[in-house]
Amino acid sequence: MKGIVIYDTSYGNTKKIGETIAETLKKSKLDVDFFYVKDVKELRGGDYDFLVIGSPTRIGTMSRAVKKFIDKKIKGEEWANKPFAAYDTEMTSQIEKGGGAAEKIAKKLSTKNLNQILPALKTAVLGIKGPLKEGEIERTKTYAKDLAIKLKSVQKQALKS
Repeated sequence: MKGIVIYDTSYGNTKKIGETIAETLKKSKLDVDFFYVKDVKELRGGDYDFLVIGSPTRIGTMSRAVKKFIDKKIKGEEWANKPFAAYDTEMTSQIEKGGGAAEKIAKKLSTKNLNQILPALKTAVLGIKGPLKEGEIERTKTYAKDLAIKLKSVQKQALKS
């Protein structure tokens, strides 16, 4: 199975979470590419079996770059029914309110007929610029291990079909 982890970041925190996800998936024997959202020139569903995308939460939603990316790069039936996961970084006070970038990403990808296979990962930062709250990297590793298990399960089901 081959996937892509895409991130946007303002102060490096969302990139750290994305790197942790990508590295953990690789350790779980999945083939993973890792890209900054603005470096992805073209994205074909035929090249990937799954997508993970993350953004910092700004004013309760995803970054403009991630929104533009989803609107312009995720298109056509080639992405239909492919699994995805969404993550974000946000201040603890925003997490407590609910909403945020990850939920908005998940909703947008679901409208494009991709399948969310795990709830959105919300990681806390201490202050607008961070740093990440203590324990968030370990929590992200656990999430990514669960994601790998789910992805392998999807792959097994597809092979049976």
